Amino acid sequence: MGSVKRRPSPRRASGPCLVALLLWTAHLLAVALWSLPAAAAERPPHILFFLADDLGWNDVGYHGSEIRTPHIDALARSGVRLEQFYVEPTCTATRSALLTGRYPIRQGLQSDVVRPWSDWGLPESERTLPQALGEAGYQPLMVGKWHLGHARRGQLPRARGFQHHYGNYLGAINYFSHRRDGGLDWHRDGQPVEEPGYVTFLLANEAIRILRSHDPSTPLFLYVAFTAPHTPLQAPGAYRQRYRYLDDPDRQTFAAMVAAMDDAVGRIVAVLRERGLADDSLIVFASDNGGLESHGADNGPLRGGKTELYEGGVRVPAVAVWPGRLPKGAVVESPIHVTDWYPTLLRVAGARTEQPLPIDGRDVRSILMGEAPPLREFLYNLNRKAGAIRSGRWKLLRRGSKSELFDLAQDPAETRDLAGSHPETVRALGARLDAYAAEAVPALAREKPEGFQAPAVWGPTASGAQRPAAGR
Repeated sequence: MGSVKRRPSPRRASGPCLVALLLWTAHLLAVALWSLPAAAAERPPHILFFLADDLGWNDVGYHGSEIRTPHIDALARSGVRLEQFYVEPTCTATRSALLTGRYPIRQGLQSDVVRPWSDWGLPESERTLPQALGEAGYQPLMVGKWHLGHARRGQLPRARGFQHHYGNYLGAINYFSHRRDGGLDWHRDGQPVEEPGYVTFLLANEAIRILRSHDPSTPLFLYVAFTAPHTPLQAPGAYRQRYRYLDDPDRQTFAAMVAAMDDAVGRIVAVLRERGLADDSLIVFASDNGGLESHGADNGPLRGGKTELYEGGVRVPAVAVWPGRLPKGAVVESPIHVTDWYPTLLRVAGARTEQPLPIDGRDVRSILMGEAPPLREFLYNLNRKAGAIRSGRWKLLRRGSKSELFDLAQDPAETRDLAGSHPETVRALGARLDAYAAEAVPALAREKPEGFQAPAVWGPTASGAQRPAAGR
Protein backbone atom coordinates (compact mmCIF):
# COMPACT_ATOMS: atom_id res chain seq x y z
CA MET A 1 0.00 0.00 0.00
CA GLY A 2 1.50 3.32 -1.04
CA SER A 3 2.38 6.40 0.95
CA VAL A 4 3.86 9.81 0.26
CA LYS A 5 6.67 10.02 -2.26
CA ARG A 6 9.73 11.29 -0.40
CA ARG A 7 13.53 11.26 -0.34
CA PRO A 8 15.21 8.05 0.93
CA SER A 9 17.41 8.12 4.02
CA PRO A 10 21.09 8.95 3.29
CA ARG A 11 23.95 6.52 4.02
CA ARG A 12 26.83 8.93 4.49
CA ALA A 13 27.18 12.48 5.76
CA SER A 14 29.68 14.01 3.36
CA GLY A 15 29.27 16.35 0.40
CA PRO A 16 25.81 16.08 -1.16
CA CYS A 17 24.90 13.43 1.41
CA LEU A 18 25.32 15.99 4.19
CA VAL A 19 22.68 18.12 2.50
CA ALA A 20 20.45 15.09 2.24
CA LEU A 21 21.00 14.33 5.92
CA LEU A 22 20.05 17.86 6.89
CA LEU A 23 16.92 17.67 4.75
CA TRP A 24 15.96 14.34 6.24
CA THR A 25 16.59 15.68 9.76
CA ALA A 26 14.30 18.61 8.96
CA HIS A 27 11.68 16.16 7.75
CA LEU A 28 11.89 14.14 10.98
CA LEU A 29 11.62 17.33 13.01
CA ALA A 30 8.52 18.33 11.05
CA VAL A 31 7.04 14.89 11.72
CA ALA A 32 7.73 15.28 15.42
CA LEU A 33 6.20 18.74 15.58
CA TRP A 34 3.17 17.67 13.55
CA SER A 35 2.68 14.67 15.83
CA LEU A 36 2.57 16.78 18.96
CA PRO A 37 -0.83 17.90 20.21
CA ALA A 38 -1.24 21.59 19.47
CA ALA A 39 -1.43 22.29 23.20
CA ALA A 40 2.22 21.21 23.46
CA ALA A 41 3.29 23.49 20.62
CA GLU A 42 3.40 27.30 20.65
CA ARG A 43 -0.23 27.65 19.65
CA PRO A 44 -2.79 25.67 17.68
CA PRO A 45 -3.27 26.55 14.01
CA HIS A 46 -6.21 28.26 12.44
CA ILE A 47 -8.19 25.72 10.43
CA LEU A 48 -9.79 26.62 7.09
CA PHE A 49 -11.82 23.77 5.63
CA PHE A 50 -13.24 24.11 2.10
CA LEU A 51 -15.88 21.59 0.99
CA ALA A 52 -17.05 21.57 -2.63
CA ASP A 53 -20.41 20.04 -3.57
CA ASP A 54 -20.47 17.32 -6.27
CA LEU A 55 -17.00 18.03 -7.67
CA GLY A 56 -15.75 15.11 -9.76
CA TRP A 57 -12.30 13.53 -9.77
CA ASN A 58 -11.41 15.00 -13.17
CA ASP A 59 -12.88 18.44 -12.46
CA VAL A 60 -9.67 20.03 -11.12
CA GLY A 61 -6.72 21.19 -13.15
CA TYR A 62 -4.10 19.19 -11.27
CA HIS A 63 -5.89 15.98 -12.32
CA GLY A 64 -5.69 17.00 -15.97
CA SER A 65 -9.13 18.55 -16.38
CA GLU A 66 -9.89 21.08 -19.08
CA ILE A 67 -11.45 23.13 -16.28
CA ARG A 68 -8.88 25.65 -15.12
CA THR A 69 -8.56 25.73 -11.32
CA PRO A 70 -5.33 27.69 -10.70
CA HIS A 71 -6.08 28.48 -7.05
CA ILE A 72 -6.96 24.93 -6.05
CA ASP A 73 -3.94 23.75 -8.05
CA ALA A 74 -1.77 26.21 -6.09
CA LEU A 75 -2.97 24.63 -2.84
CA ALA A 76 -2.05 21.22 -4.25
CA ARG A 77 1.46 22.47 -5.05
CA SER A 78 1.82 24.10 -1.64
CA GLY A 79 0.83 21.06 0.38
CA VAL A 80 -0.14 17.43 0.16
CA ARG A 81 -2.35 15.88 -2.51
CA LEU A 82 -4.52 13.16 -0.99
CA GLU A 83 -4.98 10.81 -3.93
CA GLN A 84 -7.01 8.22 -2.05
CA PHE A 85 -9.31 10.44 -0.03
CA TYR A 86 -12.72 8.86 0.52
CA VAL A 87 -16.08 10.37 1.39
CA GLU A 88 -19.67 9.16 1.41
CA PRO A 89 -21.64 8.95 -1.87
CA THR A 90 -24.11 11.73 -0.95
CA CYS A 91 -24.18 15.18 0.67
CA THR A 92 -25.75 14.66 4.09
CA ALA A 93 -23.80 11.48 4.83
CA THR A 94 -20.41 13.09 4.15
CA ARG A 95 -21.23 16.14 6.23
CA SER A 96 -22.27 14.03 9.19
CA ALA A 97 -19.12 11.88 8.87
CA LEU A 98 -16.89 14.96 8.71
CA LEU A 99 -18.45 16.68 11.72
CA THR A 100 -18.65 13.60 13.97
CA GLY A 101 -15.90 11.20 12.87
CA ARG A 102 -18.54 8.46 12.73
CA TYR A 103 -20.04 6.42 9.91
CA PRO A 104 -23.57 7.46 8.83
CA ILE A 105 -24.85 4.00 9.83
CA ARG A 106 -24.39 5.16 13.45
CA GLN A 107 -26.84 8.03 12.92
CA GLY A 108 -29.43 6.67 10.48
CA LEU A 109 -28.06 8.88 7.71
CA GLN A 110 -26.88 6.09 5.42
CA SER A 111 -29.80 6.03 2.98
CA ASP A 112 -31.10 9.49 2.21
CA VAL A 113 -30.16 13.15 2.30
CA VAL A 114 -32.17 15.59 4.38
CA ARG A 115 -35.09 16.42 2.09
CA PRO A 116 -37.02 19.72 2.19
CA TRP A 117 -39.89 17.95 3.99
CA SER A 118 -37.63 16.06 6.42
CA ASP A 119 -38.14 16.70 10.12
CA TRP A 120 -34.97 14.79 11.05
CA GLY A 121 -31.27 15.52 10.85
CA LEU A 122 -27.99 14.85 12.62
CA PRO A 123 -28.92 13.35 16.01
CA GLU A 124 -28.46 15.87 18.79
CA SER A 125 -26.59 13.28 20.88
CA GLU A 126 -23.57 13.64 18.58
CA ARG A 127 -20.56 15.66 19.74
CA THR A 128 -19.69 17.71 16.70
CA LEU A 129 -16.34 18.98 15.47
CA PRO A 130 -17.22 22.66 16.10
CA GLN A 131 -18.39 21.80 19.62
CA ALA A 132 -15.15 19.98 20.37
CA LEU A 133 -13.00 22.74 18.90
CA GLY A 134 -15.02 25.37 20.76
CA GLU A 135 -14.23 23.56 24.00
CA ALA A 136 -10.54 23.87 23.10
CA GLY A 137 -10.74 27.66 22.72
CA TYR A 138 -11.41 27.88 18.99
CA GLN A 139 -13.91 30.22 17.39
CA PRO A 140 -15.91 27.88 15.10
CA LEU A 141 -17.67 29.69 12.25
CA MET A 142 -19.50 28.34 9.21
CA VAL A 143 -20.23 29.77 5.78
CA GLY A 144 -22.35 27.83 3.30
CA LYS A 145 -24.46 24.70 2.97
CA TRP A 146 -25.55 22.86 6.14
CA HIS A 147 -27.83 19.99 4.99
CA LEU A 148 -27.95 18.28 8.41
CA GLY A 149 -31.42 19.32 9.54
CA HIS A 150 -33.55 22.45 9.41
CA ALA A 151 -36.98 21.70 10.94
CA ARG A 152 -36.08 22.68 14.53
CA ARG A 153 -33.72 25.28 15.95
CA GLY A 154 -31.86 22.54 17.79
CA GLN A 155 -30.83 21.13 14.40
CA LEU A 156 -29.31 24.34 13.03
CA PRO A 157 -25.58 25.11 12.86
CA ARG A 158 -25.52 27.48 15.83
CA ALA A 159 -27.13 24.83 18.01
CA ARG A 160 -24.51 22.29 16.92
CA GLY A 161 -21.40 24.21 17.87
CA PHE A 162 -20.90 26.95 15.31
CA GLN A 163 -20.89 30.47 16.74
CA HIS A 164 -21.93 31.91 13.40
CA HIS A 165 -23.59 30.61 10.24
CA TYR A 166 -24.29 32.33 6.95
CA GLY A 167 -25.75 30.42 4.03
CA ASN A 168 -28.34 27.76 3.24
CA TYR A 169 -29.83 24.84 5.14
CA LEU A 170 -30.89 22.67 2.18
CA GLY A 171 -29.26 21.64 -1.08
CA ALA A 172 -30.03 22.61 -4.68
CA ILE A 173 -30.91 26.24 -4.04
CA ASN A 174 -31.10 28.75 -6.89
CA TYR A 175 -27.74 30.52 -7.16
CA PHE A 176 -29.32 33.91 -7.83
CA SER A 177 -32.66 33.95 -5.99
CA HIS A 178 -31.43 31.74 -3.09
CA ARG A 179 -34.68 29.79 -3.16
CA ARG A 180 -35.52 26.11 -3.14
CA ASP A 181 -38.90 25.20 -4.67
CA GLY A 182 -39.95 28.82 -4.25
CA GLY A 183 -39.04 29.07 -0.56
CA LEU A 184 -36.20 31.32 0.59
CA ASP A 185 -33.19 29.39 1.91
CA TRP A 186 -30.69 32.09 2.82
CA HIS A 187 -29.90 32.82 6.45
CA ARG A 188 -27.62 34.70 8.80
CA ASP A 189 -27.43 33.30 12.32
CA GLY A 190 -30.84 31.68 12.07
CA GLN A 191 -32.57 34.70 10.52
CA PRO A 192 -33.74 34.68 6.88
CA VAL A 193 -32.02 37.25 4.66
CA GLU A 194 -33.04 38.71 1.30
CA GLU A 195 -30.04 39.99 -0.66
CA PRO A 196 -28.86 39.97 -4.26
CA GLY A 197 -25.84 38.09 -5.49
CA TYR A 198 -24.45 34.83 -6.83
CA VAL A 199 -24.21 32.29 -4.02
CA THR A 200 -20.56 31.34 -4.55
CA PHE A 201 -19.43 34.96 -4.43
CA LEU A 202 -21.61 35.81 -1.42
CA LEU A 203 -20.05 32.94 0.51
CA ALA A 204 -16.57 34.14 -0.41
CA ASN A 205 -17.44 37.69 0.65
CA GLU A 206 -18.61 36.45 4.05
CA ALA A 207 -15.51 34.31 4.58
CA ILE A 208 -13.35 37.32 3.69
CA ARG A 209 -15.30 39.54 6.10
CA ILE A 210 -14.68 37.00 8.86
CA LEU A 211 -10.95 36.76 8.14
CA ARG A 212 -10.48 40.52 8.02
CA SER A 213 -12.20 41.05 11.36
CA HIS A 214 -10.85 38.02 13.20
CA ASP A 215 -8.55 38.44 16.20
CA PRO A 216 -5.47 36.34 15.29
CA SER A 217 -4.82 35.51 18.95
CA THR A 218 -7.92 33.28 18.95
CA PRO A 219 -7.64 30.09 16.89
CA LEU A 220 -10.24 30.05 14.12
CA PHE A 221 -12.11 27.12 12.62
CA LEU A 222 -13.73 28.39 9.43
CA TYR A 223 -15.81 25.83 7.54
CA VAL A 224 -16.64 27.04 4.02
CA ALA A 225 -19.16 24.65 2.48
CA PHE A 226 -19.75 25.73 -1.12
CA THR A 227 -22.94 24.80 -2.96
CA ALA A 228 -20.98 24.64 -6.22
CA PRO A 229 -20.96 22.85 -8.55
CA HIS A 230 -24.18 21.13 -7.39
CA THR A 231 -27.28 21.65 -9.49
CA PRO A 232 -29.08 23.78 -10.54
CA LEU A 233 -26.51 24.49 -13.24
CA GLN A 234 -26.17 28.27 -13.05
CA ALA A 235 -23.18 30.53 -13.53
CA PRO A 236 -22.44 34.19 -14.32
CA GLY A 237 -22.27 34.89 -18.04
CA ALA A 238 -18.61 35.89 -18.00
CA TYR A 239 -17.64 32.50 -16.59
CA ARG A 240 -19.81 30.61 -19.08
CA GLN A 241 -18.05 32.45 -21.90
CA ARG A 242 -14.73 30.94 -20.85
CA TYR A 243 -16.02 27.47 -21.72
CA ARG A 244 -18.21 28.16 -24.72
CA TYR A 245 -15.88 25.94 -26.78
CA LEU A 246 -17.11 22.82 -24.96
CA ASP A 247 -19.69 20.83 -26.91
CA ASP A 248 -21.90 19.84 -23.98
CA PRO A 249 -23.94 22.80 -22.66
CA ASP A 250 -24.15 21.21 -19.20
CA ARG A 251 -20.38 20.78 -19.12
CA GLN A 252 -20.00 24.42 -20.14
CA THR A 253 -22.04 25.67 -17.20
CA PHE A 254 -20.59 23.12 -14.80
CA ALA A 255 -17.06 24.21 -15.73
CA ALA A 256 -18.05 27.84 -15.24
CA MET A 257 -19.37 27.04 -11.76
CA VAL A 258 -16.14 25.29 -10.83
CA ALA A 259 -14.11 28.23 -12.15
CA ALA A 260 -16.16 30.65 -10.07
CA MET A 261 -15.62 28.49 -6.98
CA ASP A 262 -11.89 28.34 -7.70
CA ASP A 263 -11.76 32.13 -7.84
CA ALA A 264 -13.63 32.24 -4.53
CA VAL A 265 -11.04 29.92 -2.96
CA GLY A 266 -8.28 32.13 -4.32
CA ARG A 267 -9.82 35.31 -2.88
CA ILE A 268 -10.25 33.75 0.55
CA VAL A 269 -6.73 32.34 0.71
CA ALA A 270 -5.32 35.68 -0.50
CA VAL A 271 -6.90 37.46 2.48
CA LEU A 272 -5.55 34.77 4.80
CA ARG A 273 -2.11 35.64 3.48
CA GLU A 274 -2.71 39.41 3.62
CA ARG A 275 -3.51 39.12 7.30
CA GLY A 276 -0.36 37.08 7.94
CA LEU A 277 -2.34 34.01 9.00
CA ALA A 278 -1.40 31.59 6.22
CA ASP A 279 1.76 30.22 7.85
CA ASP A 280 -0.22 29.50 11.01
CA SER A 281 -3.14 27.83 9.21
CA LEU A 282 -4.06 24.31 8.20
CA ILE A 283 -6.06 24.49 4.96
CA VAL A 284 -8.06 21.55 3.63
CA PHE A 285 -9.94 21.36 0.33
CA ALA A 286 -12.14 18.41 -0.67
CA SER A 287 -15.40 17.47 -2.38
CA ASP A 288 -18.35 15.95 -0.51
CA ASN A 289 -18.86 13.17 -3.07
CA GLY A 290 -18.14 12.38 -6.69
CA GLY A 291 -19.72 14.33 -9.51
CA LEU A 292 -22.99 13.67 -11.28
CA GLU A 293 -21.87 12.98 -14.84
CA SER A 294 -25.39 13.36 -16.23
CA HIS A 295 -25.16 17.02 -15.16
CA GLY A 296 -21.72 17.91 -16.49
CA ALA A 297 -19.24 16.40 -14.02
CA ASP A 298 -16.32 14.13 -14.96
CA ASN A 299 -15.09 11.39 -12.62
CA GLY A 300 -12.81 9.72 -15.15
CA PRO A 301 -10.92 7.48 -15.13
CA LEU A 302 -12.78 6.29 -12.04
CA ARG A 303 -15.97 4.26 -12.41
CA GLY A 304 -19.38 5.59 -11.41
CA GLY A 305 -20.37 8.83 -9.74
CA LYS A 306 -22.51 10.49 -7.09
CA THR A 307 -24.83 8.16 -5.10
CA GLU A 308 -22.76 5.12 -6.18
CA LEU A 309 -20.22 3.12 -4.18
CA TYR A 310 -17.86 2.70 -7.12
CA GLU A 311 -14.72 4.83 -6.78
CA GLY A 312 -16.10 7.67 -8.90
CA GLY A 313 -18.77 8.30 -6.28
CA VAL A 314 -16.56 8.23 -3.20
CA ARG A 315 -12.93 9.01 -4.14
CA VAL A 316 -12.61 12.76 -4.57
CA PRO A 317 -10.01 15.51 -5.07
CA ALA A 318 -8.50 16.60 -1.76
CA VAL A 319 -5.47 18.57 -0.57
CA ALA A 320 -4.08 19.66 2.78
CA VAL A 321 -1.71 22.59 3.35
CA TRP A 322 0.15 23.60 6.50
CA PRO A 323 3.41 25.47 5.82
CA GLY A 324 6.33 24.09 7.77
CA ARG A 325 4.39 21.06 8.99
CA LEU A 326 3.17 19.23 5.89
CA PRO A 327 5.57 18.54 3.00
CA LYS A 328 5.22 20.84 0.04
CA GLY A 329 4.19 19.24 -3.24
CA ALA A 330 3.89 15.75 -1.78
CA VAL A 331 1.46 13.05 -2.93
CA VAL A 332 -0.09 10.68 -0.39
CA GLU A 333 -1.37 7.45 -1.90
CA SER A 334 -2.51 5.86 1.37
CA PRO A 335 -6.28 5.70 1.94
CA ILE A 336 -7.75 8.40 4.17
CA HIS A 337 -11.45 8.52 5.06
CA VAL A 338 -13.50 11.64 5.74
CA THR A 339 -14.16 10.43 9.31
CA ASP A 340 -10.41 10.69 9.92
CA TRP A 341 -10.50 14.49 9.93
CA TYR A 342 -12.43 14.56 13.21
CA PRO A 343 -9.78 12.90 15.43
CA THR A 344 -6.95 14.42 13.41
CA LEU A 345 -8.18 17.99 13.82
CA LEU A 346 -8.93 17.44 17.50
CA ARG A 347 -5.35 16.30 18.03
CA VAL A 348 -3.98 19.22 16.04
CA ALA A 349 -6.08 21.62 18.10
CA GLY A 350 -5.21 20.05 21.44
CA ALA A 351 -8.91 19.35 22.00
CA ARG A 352 -10.32 16.68 24.28
CA THR A 353 -10.70 13.39 22.42
CA GLU A 354 -12.58 11.44 25.09
CA GLN A 355 -16.32 11.26 24.41
CA PRO A 356 -19.31 8.98 25.08
CA LEU A 357 -19.80 7.91 21.45
CA PRO A 358 -16.94 5.94 19.85
CA ILE A 359 -15.54 7.33 16.61
CA ASP A 360 -14.75 5.41 13.43
CA GLY A 361 -12.07 7.75 12.08
CA ARG A 362 -8.44 7.66 13.10
CA ASP A 363 -5.72 10.22 13.60
CA VAL A 364 -3.86 10.40 10.26
CA ARG A 365 -1.23 13.01 11.05
CA SER A 366 1.59 10.54 10.47
CA ILE A 367 0.07 9.43 7.16
CA LEU A 368 -0.15 13.03 5.99
CA MET A 369 3.55 13.31 6.76
CA GLY A 370 4.32 10.21 4.71
CA GLU A 371 4.50 7.38 7.21
CA ALA A 372 3.22 4.08 5.82
CA PRO A 373 0.06 3.04 7.67
CA PRO A 374 -0.78 -0.48 8.84
CA LEU A 375 -3.43 -2.50 7.03
CA ARG A 376 -6.52 -0.32 6.79
CA GLU A 377 -10.18 -1.23 6.86
CA PHE A 378 -13.00 1.23 6.38
CA LEU A 379 -16.66 1.16 5.46
CA TYR A 380 -17.73 3.06 2.36
CA ASN A 381 -21.42 2.91 3.23
CA LEU A 382 -24.12 0.34 3.89
CA ASN A 383 -27.87 0.49 3.39
CA ARG A 384 -30.63 -1.77 2.13
CA LYS A 385 -29.60 -1.20 -1.50
CA ALA A 386 -25.84 -1.66 -1.38
CA GLY A 387 -22.76 -1.81 0.79
CA ALA A 388 -19.01 -1.60 0.27
CA ILE A 389 -15.95 -2.11 2.42
CA ARG A 390 -12.21 -1.84 1.88
CA SER A 391 -9.41 -3.75 3.57
CA GLY A 392 -5.92 -2.98 2.32
CA ARG A 393 -5.94 -3.30 -1.45
CA TRP A 394 -9.25 -5.18 -1.57
CA LYS A 395 -12.70 -3.64 -2.02
CA LEU A 396 -15.92 -5.61 -1.79
CA LEU A 397 -19.09 -4.09 -3.23
CA ARG A 398 -22.34 -5.92 -2.55
CA ARG A 399 -25.72 -5.21 -4.11
CA GLY A 400 -28.43 -7.66 -3.13
CA SER A 401 -27.03 -11.15 -3.64
CA LYS A 402 -24.30 -10.03 -6.05
CA SER A 403 -20.78 -9.31 -4.80
CA GLU A 404 -17.95 -7.67 -6.75
CA LEU A 405 -14.32 -7.71 -5.63
CA PHE A 406 -11.69 -5.29 -6.86
CA ASP A 407 -7.93 -4.99 -6.32
CA LEU A 408 -7.65 -1.21 -6.07
CA ALA A 409 -3.85 -1.30 -6.02
CA GLN A 410 -3.84 -2.73 -9.54
CA ASP A 411 -7.24 -1.63 -10.82
CA PRO A 412 -8.45 1.69 -9.36
CA ALA A 413 -10.90 2.05 -12.27
CA GLU A 414 -12.63 -1.18 -11.16
CA THR A 415 -12.63 -2.82 -14.55
CA ARG A 416 -11.99 -6.40 -13.35
CA ASP A 417 -14.29 -8.19 -10.93
CA LEU A 418 -12.16 -10.77 -9.08
CA ALA A 419 -14.88 -12.23 -6.87
CA GLY A 420 -14.83 -15.56 -8.68
CA SER A 421 -11.10 -16.08 -8.26
CA HIS A 422 -10.84 -14.95 -4.60
CA PRO A 423 -13.81 -16.52 -2.79
CA GLU A 424 -12.11 -16.48 0.62
CA THR A 425 -11.58 -12.71 0.43
CA VAL A 426 -15.21 -12.27 -0.60
CA ARG A 427 -16.36 -14.32 2.39
CA ALA A 428 -14.11 -12.49 4.83
CA LEU A 429 -15.11 -9.01 3.69
CA GLY A 430 -18.74 -10.07 3.42
CA ALA A 431 -18.62 -11.12 7.07
CA ARG A 432 -17.29 -7.67 7.99
CA LEU A 433 -20.14 -6.03 6.08
CA ASP A 434 -22.59 -8.23 7.98
CA ALA A 435 -21.00 -7.13 11.25
CA TYR A 436 -21.46 -3.47 10.33
CA ALA A 437 -25.06 -4.19 9.32
CA ALA A 438 -25.70 -5.62 12.78
CA GLU A 439 -24.43 -2.37 14.31
CA ALA A 440 -26.39 -0.01 12.05
CA VAL A 441 -29.31 1.98 13.39
CA PRO A 442 -32.49 2.18 11.26
CA ALA A 443 -32.16 4.63 8.39
CA LEU A 444 -33.96 7.94 8.77
CA ALA A 445 -36.22 8.62 5.83
CA ARG A 446 -39.64 10.02 5.15
CA GLU A 447 -41.72 10.00 2.01
CA LYS A 448 -42.85 13.35 0.71
CA PRO A 449 -46.16 14.09 2.44
CA GLU A 450 -49.17 14.26 0.18
CA GLY A 451 -49.98 17.83 -0.69
CA PHE A 452 -46.64 19.13 0.65
CA GLN A 453 -45.91 22.71 -0.39
CA ALA A 454 -42.75 24.70 0.08
CA PRO A 455 -42.97 27.38 2.78
CA ALA A 456 -42.12 31.01 2.16
CA VAL A 457 -38.92 30.56 4.18
CA TRP A 458 -37.15 27.27 4.91
CA GLY A 459 -36.26 26.48 8.48
CA PRO A 460 -37.92 26.85 11.89
CA THR A 461 -39.10 30.34 10.88
CA ALA A 462 -40.89 28.93 7.82
CA SER A 463 -44.34 29.59 9.26
CA GLY A 464 -44.09 33.11 7.93
CA ALA A 465 -44.14 34.74 11.36
CA GLN A 466 -40.80 36.32 10.59
CA ARG A 467 -40.00 38.53 7.63
CA PRO A 468 -36.61 38.19 5.87
CA ALA A 469 -34.15 40.91 6.76
CA ALA A 470 -32.24 42.90 4.21
CA GLY A 471 -28.74 41.60 3.57
CA ARG A 472 -25.55 43.48 4.20
